Amino acid sequence: MPTQPSRTLETFPNPNPERDYVIKFDCPEFTSVCPKTGQPDFGAIRVEYTPDELCLELKAFKLYLWSYREAGIFYEAVTNQILDDLVAACQPRWMKVTGDFNVRGGISAVVEVEHRNAR
Repeated sequence: MPTQPSRTLETFPNPNPERDYVIKFDCPEFTSVCPKTGQPDFGAIRVEYTPDELCLELKAFKLYLWSYREAGIFYEAVTNQILDDLVAACQPRWMKVTGDFNVRGGISAVVEVEHRNAR
């Protein structure tokens, strides 16, 4: 049975919670749909975070991003939604999500959003 898109994010225990370190994910083939035109939007989603007690599981993250393929959503909204969902799933010490979207109409767009956990 083929794997299906899913909004479920999975985690696992951080193997070194006593140490600050950065995990980086890069998804260079992110797709969604422009809610105004219905045309596909292409770009890259980059995630950087310092885990606290939990780390994000990579396959679930891939399926989560895949779930946006048919979603009509603006760049700003999708980048912020991804950050909100990832923070809710793993409660990191710090996280940054960058949406680096391909040129449309001669203009490219980069949206960066960040979360810091007050300690």
